[in-house]
Amino acid sequence: MGGIGHAVNSPAGMLIKRSFSIAGHRTSIALEPEFWDALEGCARRRGEPLAALIIAVDAERAPTRPLASALRVHALREAAT
Repeated sequence: MGGIGHAVNSPAGMLIKRSFSIAGHRTSIALEPEFWDALEGCARRRGEPLAALIIAVDAERAPTRPLASALRVHALREAAT
């Protein structure tokens, strides 16, 4: 389930951090607002909650790829189609 995001300052700019439950564990993901917007749009198009999309991307990613990175790549691939 997605939580309310809050801004996190970073050298690269502003990130929004949101918390989700994945496989029974809480995890926080920090992404730029534009990536959150793209992922929310993707979830809407798929007719599912954002949390379900994140769980699906998590299940498909390589173990060596960080979840935030996998989500950014997913958003870019969706935008390219």
